Amino acid sequence: MTPVEVLSLSFNQDFGCFACGTTTGFRVYNCDPFKETFCRGFNNGGIGIVEMLFRCNILAIVGGGPAPKYPPTKVMIWDDHQVKCIGELSFRSQVRAVRLRRDRIVVALEHKVLSYNFADLKLLHQIETLVNSRGLLALSSAADTTVLACPGLHTGQVRIELYDRKQTKFISAHNTPLVCLCLSLDGKRLATASDKGTLVRVWNTADGQLLQVRG
Repeated sequence: MTPVEVLSLSFNQDFGCFACGTTTGFRVYNCDPFKETFCRGFNNGGIGIVEMLFRCNILAIVGGGPAPKYPPTKVMIWDDHQVKCIGELSFRSQVRAVRLRRDRIVVALEHKVLSYNFADLKLLHQIETLVNSRGLLALSSAADTTVLACPGLHTGQVRIELYDRKQTKFISAHNTPLVCLCLSLDGKRLATASDKGTLVRVWNTADGQLLQVRG
């Protein structure tokens, strides 16, 4: 029997659950108490990205592994109540990351970030980025604010979209390439790290000011 390999791990928006994409499907686990919530196995392919929408029945999945269930260039919208895909977004290049909130789907490609309306999958915004093979992308989940963070066009630079204010901010966060971006739930704080790996910096997204340095 071929062993099952884990291809991805991701928490939901409140960090109460996490999802695993594997070479044979995907699984969802509750954190506390720890238990498997459900497992969806596919005989004919793997899932490389799984993104939950809080604890609801809707997930975004992308094929992955040596035998992808779906093309790695597509984001499939999975309804677990119906146990099938109910929508899809297709691209010309590999999907690097997906982030969800109740009103948006945001997708990172190698050189672009695209934001869609969840209800009708209409394209709302498109951003050009530096090469983003890591799929660096963060999206606030609080209902009253919409903030997005992604790589800018220069090494170590972060672009922040404050959609409610209709403002764009750029932060020169590091001198070396970014390896991690994380927004607080309300989008007011951004944590960044670079491939140098010695410091985590915390920023105010409203004005781009450095708040903390942790090493």
